[in-house]
Amino acid sequence: MTAGSEPDSGAMERDARQVNVRDTRVAPGEIAIGVVIGRTSEFFDFFVYAIASVLVFPVYVFPYVDRLTGTMYSFGLFALAFVARPVGTLIFMAVDRLYGRATKLTIALFLLGCSTVAVAFLPGYESIGIWSAILLGVFRIGQGLALGGAWDGLASLLSLNAPENRRGWYAMIPQLGAPLGLIVASALFAYFVSSLSAVDFLDWGWRYPFFCAFTINVVALFARLRLVSTPDFTKLFESRDLQPTPVVKTLEKEGRNVIIGAFAPLASFALFHMVTVFPLSWIFLFTDEVPSRFLIIEAVAAFFGLGAIVLSGHLADRVGRRTLLAISAAAIAAFSGFAPQLLDAGDVGEIIFMVGGFIILGISFGQCSGVVASNFPRSERYTGAALTSDIAWLFGAGFAPLAALLLASHWGILAAGGYLLSGALATLVALWISKTLGQEERPETVQPQPA
Repeated sequence: MTAGSEPDSGAMERDARQVNVRDTRVAPGEIAIGVVIGRTSEFFDFFVYAIASVLVFPVYVFPYVDRLTGTMYSFGLFALAFVARPVGTLIFMAVDRLYGRATKLTIALFLLGCSTVAVAFLPGYESIGIWSAILLGVFRIGQGLALGGAWDGLASLLSLNAPENRRGWYAMIPQLGAPLGLIVASALFAYFVSSLSAVDFLDWGWRYPFFCAFTINVVALFARLRLVSTPDFTKLFESRDLQPTPVVKTLEKEGRNVIIGAFAPLASFALFHMVTVFPLSWIFLFTDEVPSRFLIIEAVAAFFGLGAIVLSGHLADRVGRRTLLAISAAAIAAFSGFAPQLLDAGDVGEIIFMVGGFIILGISFGQCSGVVASNFPRSERYTGAALTSDIAWLFGAGFAPLAALLLASHWGILAAGGYLLSGALATLVALWISKTLGQEERPETVQPQPA
């Protein structure tokens, strides 16, 4: 291929292809490893910031208000990344088209790592006043822009390489990164909270997980570059299976599917924060329990979520992804009606809430990426799936901790279930509107498997 026929690939991407010149095909197992590493790094960054939003920032950045108000301010900044994420997709899709996927991923993941590690050097309110909150907001926006650019198409590549009767199984693999990231982040914070005094933790102990995030991002970058530079990925890019299209053009052609696809996983995304970020804030603000203990409970419950995600792959291949999403949405709706009260029911209640919530979450969340990817024709799949994911996270998860804490602090913890119920109803309505959502790919998207 001449340079003139490959305007979308940078020199670094071509060099990387030379490294992989002897590879004729990417095995699904190899793709799966790259996907899991990439998603784990992203979710680790996510949870490190989320935990600090409860344990650190209300005191360190907002000491001039009470702890509850400071936590709400902190959750407000938390949402900025979800608002910035679609903007990041818009920017980095242009970078992808002009300079290639390797260049885009390198810039995006270094921006993500630098924005995350910058938080570790954040001066507190006592040092620079309100600028502490402003800088934190800037770093959070940087994370969001980078997450929009970190979309690599590997989940779609995995789906395209999956056997027809195992698509549910392969669809759940990218979702394993969420519980893995939470387990590592929770364990790190639990260690520092339990082994340091409160003064030392707020002074320097909380910064170490943010340093670790940068290292993990570098590892993830090389793992993903190894895959996006292979001949198989290049062929799918050139055949338009994984080619970025202009965002406006995609919305014009596939706007209906983007909107419906964004609302389909809202039940999962709402529950995602109801069993991760919100309960930590409730326990820390309204009980006498030490944070380290609940962080351990959260990490252990995440293992149950990990197993449930794996189980979702088997179930989806038996009953269909759309059916499984509908059943899990109904289960989430039922869960919202009574489960939040378990957080006020002592140690046993907390464990039941966390383990039960993670099991339901795993079964539902395990198939979200499969629904997003399968709802688009191949020419629009790469950009359409990215936009759908961005919008779903924005509406389903971005403001979930703030909304849940606001409702619970004013009308009791059961009111937090209202937000969760709204997400479950949105999912059921979206599945009803689009009867094809979550089923197998449209006929025009099915491609012959590489020889």
